[in-house]
Amino acid sequence: MAKAKRQEAWEFFGELLKEHREAAGLTQSELGARVFVSGAYIGLFEQGVRKPQLELATMFDEVLKTGHLFEKTWRRLINKSPYASYFQAAAELEAVATKICAFAPTVVPGLLQTPAYARAVTLASNPLATDEYVEDTVKGRMDRAAILKDETRPVYWAILHETALRIPVGGPAVMAEQLDHIAAYVRERKALVQVLPYAAGAYPQMGKMIQMMEFEDQPPTVYTEALFSGNLLDDPAVVKRSQAAYDLLRSAALSPEASLALIESAAEDYRRCASTT
Repeated sequence: MAKAKRQEAWEFFGELLKEHREAAGLTQSELGARVFVSGAYIGLFEQGVRKPQLELATMFDEVLKTGHLFEKTWRRLINKSPYASYFQAAAELEAVATKICAFAPTVVPGLLQTPAYARAVTLASNPLATDEYVEDTVKGRMDRAAILKDETRPVYWAILHETALRIPVGGPAVMAEQLDHIAAYVRERKALVQVLPYAAGAYPQMGKMIQMMEFEDQPPTVYTEALFSGNLLDDPAVVKRSQAAYDLLRSAALSPEASLALIESAAEDYRRCASTT
């Protein structure tokens, strides 16, 4: 329900954009040219399918002479989101993706996290946070992860570096549960998961997370993240290079069968450790 309400809010943003664009006598292509995106992208914004970045919202205000209307509307919608502002647009795109390919160098991807693991990750970054903040963050992550349980779920392929399996986030019991959770998704054929082992040595884009998303009627997009910032990239050349890097990661990783065996073995190691503490 919350996701549907957020979608309706962005559809309102799109309707507002269309209304002011037409009042200015501009086509989608003409407005796009003035804010340095394609006319097709303006169409996606107007449908509420894509969410513009803040910089683009302020450019709409400049071109359409609307004061701070689009900037203020954007900030209001972002503040209502349970996600960090730099990740909000990517989270919305996950919900409509037909295929998601992720690489995680040190942390289990959000779509595969258990509540206990997500809680431990959140507390590590926010040691003085209130319980309300922590639980809201965990709930937001679990709401995102629900897409893998839907009948219309996207094809989901994740490559985890072995480091993500070995860092005891939350302690042995939490890690055992987390790895069992991933293994269950694999066995239920809800996700394809491979592990890039330590033995693979150097790998493409070392230390950098990447998530590629494909859609029914939109161009593919790549999301990358740094400290308190994220980038949605849809330039065809960048997407092509990212896909090539992902292919190299996939070829260096263990097979899905060997990866599952390693995940289950690591889970058992954590279980033994938890039982002795």
